[in-house]
Formats: sequence, C-alpha cells, structure tokens
Amino acid sequence: MTGPSRGPQERIDALESAFGPLDDLDNPLGGDALLAADAAGTPLPGAEKVLDAYGLNAEFVPAELGGRLRRMDVLGRLLRPLFRRDASLGFGYGLSCFFAAVPVWTAGDAGQRDFAAKLLLGGDRIAVARHEVAHGNDFVRDEFTARPDGTGLLLNGSKTAIANAARARGLVVFARTGDADAGGRSHCVLLLDRAALPADRIRDLERRATTGMRAAEFGGLAFTDCPVPASTVLGRVGDGYELSLRSSLLIRGLIPSIVLAGVDTALRTVATFATRTRADGRSSLDVRHVRSVLTGAFLDLLVIDCLALVATRALHLLPRQMSVYAASAAYLAPRLATETMDEMSAVLGEESFAVSGTYGMFRKQLRDLPVTTLGHAGSAGRQVSILPQLPYFARHSWFLQQEAPVGLFRPQENLPPLDLTRLSLLGDGDPLAATLVACTDWLESADVTRPGRDQWPLLRSLARVFTVELRDLTRAFQAVDPADRAALASPHHFALADRYTLVLAAASCLGVWREQADDGTDPFLADPAWPSAALYRLGRRLGLPLPDRPVDSEQRVLAEALTRLRERRSYDLYGSALA
Repeated sequence: MTGPSRGPQERIDALESAFGPLDDLDNPLGGDALLAADAAGTPLPGAEKVLDAYGLNAEFVPAELGGRLRRMDVLGRLLRPLFRRDASLGFGYGLSCFFAAVPVWTAGDAGQRDFAAKLLLGGDRIAVARHEVAHGNDFVRDEFTARPDGTGLLLNGSKTAIANAARARGLVVFARTGDADAGGRSHCVLLLDRAALPADRIRDLERRATTGMRAAEFGGLAFTDCPVPASTVLGRVGDGYELSLRSSLLIRGLIPSIVLAGVDTALRTVATFATRTRADGRSSLDVRHVRSVLTGAFLDLLVIDCLALVATRALHLLPRQMSVYAASAAYLAPRLATETMDEMSAVLGEESFAVSGTYGMFRKQLRDLPVTTLGHAGSAGRQVSILPQLPYFARHSWFLQQEAPVGLFRPQENLPPLDLTRLSLLGDGDPLAATLVACTDWLESADVTRPGRDQWPLLRSLARVFTVELRDLTRAFQAVDPADRAALASPHHFALADRYTLVLAAASCLGVWREQADDGTDPFLADPAWPSAALYRLGRRLGLPLPDRPVDSEQRVLAEALTRLRERRSYDLYGSALA
C-alpha cells in the first residue's frame, strides 16, 4: 500500500483513505463496525489487515534500520487517522510497539537494534512491561526481578496490564536488579525473544478488562526462574530508571496527537448534532452557548496541535532543551482535551450517552480518553519533570536567551536527523519562552495600520499580558532555592508549573501564527483571529486581566470549524482531507 519512496503527506493520506469514511454505514471499517468491536472487546480484524498491508510497523523503525521513521512530527500525524477512529487500534496495534521499541533505539547495541527492527518490519509485535515508577497504567504494583545467575540473569515475577502480552514475540522488560536503597540504579531493561525462552518458565496471565480502549488486549506475564542471557540487557545493569526517563522524551511528544485525534472525532460528532435542522426550522447552533462550545473546542485543538508541533520538532532542533516541552505538552494536552470533552457533553445532552448510531462515537472517545492520556505516567509525574527546571530558567534563561529557531514552527520544513544521544533530561535553556517575548516585541513594533492588520492590536495586547505573566513566574522561581526539593514539591509551586505550561502554549501559538503570517499560504492560519481567540481562552484559564472578548475573532474561528465540517477536513493545523 505504501513504501519508503512516498512522502509524509502521501503516507498520511494513504492511511486515511484505506479506512474509508467513518460515518459510512456500509463501510466495514466505519464507525458502526468499530463500535461493535469495542462493545465485544475484540480488535476489528479488517482494520488490522489494513495496517498489515500498509506496513505500519515500518513507521516505528528508524530509516537507518530499514524503516520509515525520520521525523517525529510526521509520526504524530500518521497516528491521527487511527486515533480518530479507535484508540484500541491505534494503541493496541501500533503505538504500544513503538513505546516498547524506544528503549531499544535509545540504548540498544547494533545487534539489539537490528533484532527489534527485523521483528517489527516482519510484522511481529513487541510488548513492554514497565515498572510502576515509570508507568502510570499499572493495575497493581507488581514487578519483575532479574538476579545474577552464572553468566546470565534469572527472571522472576509477574506483571499485569501489558498491551499485547500474549501476541508479542519481542518483550521489553523493566526488572529490579537491586535493593530499594540502590536508588536510581535498582533496575535494568531487557530485550527478550519469547521464542528463545524456555516455554515452561513463562506463563500468560488472564486478560484484564478496561473501561476505555476495550478492544485492546491488556494481559499479563509471569516468569519463574527464567534464564536470560546477559546480552539481553539494554545498556548496562542499573540503567533502567534513567532509560525509562530518556525514553519518555520521545513518547511524551506524541501524546498531544493522540488526544487531539480523538477529540477531533468528538467535535465533528457534536458539530453534526448542532447543525442538524429541527422540525421548527432551527438548530442548536442558534444558541450562543453551543456556538461558544464549538469555537472553544476547535481552539483547544489548535492549541494542542501547536504543542504537538513544538514537542516533536524540538526533538530534532532543540535536543538539549526539549525535555520541558515534551513534559508540558503531555501534561497540558490531556487536560485541555478533558475539559473540552466535558463541555461538548453538555451540548449533546442525552445523546452523549449513546453507545451506537450517529452519536455513539462520542461516548467511545470520551471513554477512551483517560486511558490514552494516562498510559505513560500521569499528570503529576509530568509536572515533576517540569518543576526542577524552572528555577534555573528563571535565573539563566527567561528574558535573557535568544528565541527558538523558526523551523520549530514550520511543519512543512525539513528537519535534521534525530540523534537520541543528544537528548537531555534537564534543559539548559528555554528558547520557546524567549519566542513569546520576541513575538510580543515584534507585535509592539509592527505597523498595525497596514491593510489586513485590524486584528493585530488585540493580539499585541494579549501577547503583552502573557509576557507579564512570564515576568511574574520569573520573580516567583528566582525566589526558590533550586536545591530545596520540599519547596518545589509544594502545592503552590505545582500550581505555578501549571501556569507555566499555559504560557508555553501561548508562546507556541504565537510562534506558529507568526511564521504563517510571514508565509501566507494558509489564509486561516495567517489570520490573527485564531491566535487572538486562543490566547484569550488561555488567559481566562489563568485568570489574567484581559481586553474585551474577541467576538469577531471567535466568529471567524467558528466559521472555519463549520467549513471544515462541510468539507470533511481535520480539526488541526493541517486541515487534512478526511475519507
């Protein structure tokens, strides 16, 4: 169906087209079939055959190993056709394999990387069993242990809630190798070939039922004195915790695309409901609150996509600074998605409880969202990744550093190769915050009397408000001793970290808009209406002093949302054609 010679947009379009229209009642891969499979708790066989024919696993394998993975922003977009339809399919078939492979790409030797690549390119699966500190979807706090035994290790213990546990040949296992007092050196990561393990030392555990992603297979594994060679260790014994954190740098950047895709379908469902004409000739769209909810949902998706763009492209362009952007995107995107889903539920009313038919897909996306967003560490864990970096930024980066490269905000621009050895767990600066300051200065000095710039004064005022908020954060974190972990862990500083992520979201929107305003190829993205409305919405969340509500800007955004509904285009920065 596809191949390495095809470009990113062609591959995305091919995958979207292969599944056909979600709302086509005669489509065997459409919404009704997916809802039936979800109710039965089984994967849709026809959908998996489409992904087999497409060769989806190749998208998770680096190009130098024979796959198609060159750009993380492209991978995020490739996942959207799947997650717009079914999170069980997107996660169970594909993304769980990528999560499992990331530690191998990060720390594996040449032989280990080659083995994992051959498994995936050959159509096999790799499953990952993480320890409870690194992974937030555990049903219980169980784990594996790996103790030295002659020339290798003996693996013991059990683990539940492993995606594709029974279907995977490759296993990536996080196992305890030392006592708790060993601190961060107490775990290792193993890459195992299940076919090479003694069958009587490994046992499949029963499948676990889940409230969301009901068609995904979460099972378990139990090992009893299972011998594994020392050569199966990724990196060195004791590297497990650090490797988990380093792997999260790639994984977190994809979370915004995952949640965006599901909310895209939910918004399309609610917009269809709101625009239907009732017997009296009116529609729900005549109600101001309904229009406000649809507008807000579209704005939230644009903000989430700006975060997705920055988090994934920073892996290539800002490897030493990107960790805080990945954590912020993974923290904020699910929060925005959850809030807007709640608002849309009220618009649907009793139809939000539908389990089949035209509006059944909304309920499914609402049910799947908590599972997809908590899959790799919860929101508190992401804030913990952010907080230690903010006192350093306040002293050495904010209002002092140069802004981010413009390529961070240009999705059509090529990227340098991904170099996982350069990724840093703690950033040495915050150029995205500097972009907020630079955009504010640019708007302050811009000639707003030129034709087409009637909206610029409003955007300038909003940008200035967020720059003042960044100044307040600077003062707050300059007063914190970076070595005082107790102070950083206080509820007050967690709240400040939350505010910081919203400031980064505003900076991302301004960066994307400024580049589009210069380029002008997309009239909607070049229009200051959407960043004005987006920053106003973000500012309300922060409780900032704001100018009057940008009613004209919101009307333009709503008009675009309804146009995309009619033209069957995606609710993101790309407006891609849907099947």
